[in-house]
Amino acid sequence: MTQRIALQDANKGLLDGMMKTEFYLKKSGLDLKLQELVKYRVSQINHCAYCLDMHHKEAVHLGETEQRLYSLVAWRETPYYTDKERAVLALAEAVTHISQDGVSDEVYNNVAAFFTKAEIADLVVAIAQINAWNRLNVTFCTIPGGYEVGSI
Repeated sequence: MTQRIALQDANKGLLDGMMKTEFYLKKSGLDLKLQELVKYRVSQINHCAYCLDMHHKEAVHLGETEQRLYSLVAWRETPYYTDKERAVLALAEAVTHISQDGVSDEVYNNVAAFFTKAEIADLVVAIAQINAWNRLNVTFCTIPGGYEVGSI
């Protein structure tokens, strides 16, 4: 695999807005471990190897278990996730596949049982953000494996 575009090849400032959003989300009050589950699941859907490497490492660092991470692709069939996590994972999948099915009232209402409207807005931004990162890294062919926890 040959990387097509390295971040240093991009125009200065290209990622400034995305990084500002990352810093906002880290301070938003949304559980960081939950955010990593979302990032990991969306990266599975989008087949982003770089982001899977990154978010696996970050999730483990935050105390996530290997069992929950390797089972995440089949979260509906396992007992390892809370109802709150299941609601968020369903939202993450719906937003990621939004052009196919949209976000149903059922998915939204399930999330609304656990989160305020402001928190749901933050969740949707977090989901949109990881989708954007996935698209960049998949298109750029960013090479996975070298990410170090906390480097972003």
